[in-house]
Amino acid sequence: MFMIVAIIVLLAIILTYASTKPDSFHVERSISIHATPEKIFAFLNDFQLWNEWTPYNKDPSMKKTFSGSASGKGASYAWEGNKEVGKGEIAITGTTPPNKIELDLHMIKPFEGRNVVVFTLNTTGDSTSVTWGMDGRQNYIVKVMGLFISMDNMVGKDFEVGLAKLKVAAEK
Repeated sequence: MFMIVAIIVLLAIILTYASTKPDSFHVERSISIHATPEKIFAFLNDFQLWNEWTPYNKDPSMKKTFSGSASGKGASYAWEGNKEVGKGEIAITGTTPPNKIELDLHMIKPFEGRNVVVFTLNTTGDSTSVTWGMDGRQNYIVKVMGLFISMDNMVGKDFEVGLAKLKVAAEK
């Protein structure tokens, strides 16, 4: 009986603590790339070119559907794949060539979520600093999961891989 009460108390503490977590999150990573902002911007502003650098092509049989503009504001694509990539859609909502691209990311599976993604490019000497950021809301389930899995570590690692691939592609 004591064990059951202890488990219930522990669960109540965990759930209460999760409710105190912030309602939003921010993940951000940066890299310096020896290329012009214009060259890098092209890789970010055209979803067809994302194949050269995105860290999210983890499913070779993933289905992608491109729609809207060919590139820039209004361009979008949807994907559906295995459990590693899930299902979702992303659209470019704003651009300030060659310095900024804003996107709306709508994850459908494995968890519903809508996030704002921003790529910022700043010239520093003969290189360009590229920052990949994402902001989103955390519902209660995500807050509980966040006690055990760090969103910053999980998504941040993907951003680091993607930025490293972008560096290789842009420096060719």
